Amino acid sequence: MTAIRVIDSHTGGEPTRLVLEGGPDLGDGPIAERVQRFRERFDDYRCAIVNEPRGSDPLVGALLLKPHRADCEFGVIYFNNVGYLGMCGHGTIGLIASLKFAGRLRPGAMKLDTPVGAVDVDLQPDGRISVANVVSYRSKREVVVQVPGIGPVAGDIAWGGNWFFLISQHGRALDLKDVESLTDYSWRVREALNAQGHPLVDHVELFGVSQRPGVQSRNFVLCPGKAYDRSPCGTGTSAKLACLAADGKLLEGDVWVQESLIGSTFEASFRWHDRGKGEIVPTITGRAYITGENVLQLDSEDPFRWGIRA
Repeated sequence: MTAIRVIDSHTGGEPTRLVLEGGPDLGDGPIAERVQRFRERFDDYRCAIVNEPRGSDPLVGALLLKPHRADCEFGVIYFNNVGYLGMCGHGTIGLIASLKFAGRLRPGAMKLDTPVGAVDVDLQPDGRISVANVVSYRSKREVVVQVPGIGPVAGDIAWGGNWFFLISQHGRALDLKDVESLTDYSWRVREALNAQGHPLVDHVELFGVSQRPGVQSRNFVLCPGKAYDRSPCGTGTSAKLACLAADGKLLEGDVWVQESLIGSTFEASFRWHDRGKGEIVPTITGRAYITGENVLQLDSEDPFRWGIRA
């Protein structure tokens, strides 16, 4: 038996599984280098932790590590059902809530070492968690992609810790009952976008109008493993703020409330990092809830001990 100790949580409905003990030994060095070791030598652990039969498609894993950066308290690698993430907003909120639950963190500010840079986190006394994300920016505006069976689709390409294609004009209702058609539409867009010269973009984000007072926007985010984000998506909201800032539609310090497909919300704002380059530092605030504490067992006689691969 191989035992892996985890704490499960959800942030706005999106699950996170924090690995505290029993994960692969990735050695020392920058977190980005340790991701490569994880991917090349220990990918079976990723599948065992987040894939069926122990996990599910929406589940994001977070492997807790010793940080490389001297000013960080913890390091982390995020992963999902198909691979590895540069950064994860909902996952960071879930990680902090889980560390608090485990008695390893008190309210206050700290830094987290991720594969794409240091992230500032503030655990507030009331349990709300703010994440000052990595520098975010819009790379391309109004990119038009020809999607087979759909036609031309226009959107912005932006970085918020992951690469997003953000679409406002899509003609679709963002309703939970339509999740299958939204998934099909977004996946077709992603495949066409990748085929037409944008292979790094792995998230597609649709925006619409929220019906709730005080909420500026509703979204649908399709993640790389073809699961939709139950939360409003921290990196996707960061990418959205970068586009709003570039267009002058949101001012520095103003609050933007982003709603997910299931109705959960994040509060977000930004400060300029480099106005000339359109670079911002977005801050996402939300709350996570602990859903379980478990020890995963990998039985050497189990044919699916390393998870079910697609």
